[in-house]
Amino acid sequence: MTTAVAQCVGLIRGRARGLTPRVGIVLGTGFSDYADAIDKVAAFSYDELPGFPAAGVAGHPGQLLLGRIGGTPVALLAGRVHYYEHGRCDGMKVPLRTLARLGCDTLILTNSAGSLRLDMGPGSVMLVSDHINFTGQSPLFGETGNDRFVDMVGAYDAASAQRLMEIAATRGIRLHRGVYLWFCGPSFETPAEIRAAAMLGADAVGMSTVPEVILARHAGMKVVALSGITNFGAGMGSEPMSHEATLSVSRLASDVVRRLLNEFVTGMKNA
Repeated sequence: MTTAVAQCVGLIRGRARGLTPRVGIVLGTGFSDYADAIDKVAAFSYDELPGFPAAGVAGHPGQLLLGRIGGTPVALLAGRVHYYEHGRCDGMKVPLRTLARLGCDTLILTNSAGSLRLDMGPGSVMLVSDHINFTGQSPLFGETGNDRFVDMVGAYDAASAQRLMEIAATRGIRLHRGVYLWFCGPSFETPAEIRAAAMLGADAVGMSTVPEVILARHAGMKVVALSGITNFGAGMGSEPMSHEATLSVSRLASDVVRRLLNEFVTGMKNA
């Protein structure tokens, strides 16, 4: 693992033209178009980088882009691997440790999620304030040393969240806040599971993100996460759920996410 990260860092720096990214961004399902926002310096397919996952889900191109957004140097991961693809939740370990080694001190995560709140319908955007790891799985299984016991209090950076809320208020954007619960997928949840999630305190459910938050905190990065709401949870609406529908509806939230991230990342240039 350490060797793969070192190899990736060497390959990336060799083509980065001196750019040192400060912010890492992971684009989830339906958000791949945000890659157009970056002023590109270098691009890599995941299959060029040792230990990076193969892209296996529609809406996840599998590219690492280096460049700038509003002058802020960034590294953007267009696509993630999910626990349900191979039964392992550490698939993003090398990519995220590579970002941290390159210089990223903040990680921005995006995902598509199902809402458990009637006031937060499809097309809404939710700022993740905390999460529930319903799977019981960890990408740190097998790690050694005391640093594997990661403190998850304040896992989502409060100062960054406040900045995003202020940007949203200034721009007249309704930005919800809530707790994200991770189900492993790939099947969607049952109505009973959705009721259980709501009783546990969740506001939205999804099949990603939580392993990346754990890895980022283990690497010392601050974390920000935004969920694009694509549907109501099972039993809350009449529309059938499918990945195709998730891809289609996620585009309703993508413009809002683009506006929020552009201003948020640009503001980090001199921070």
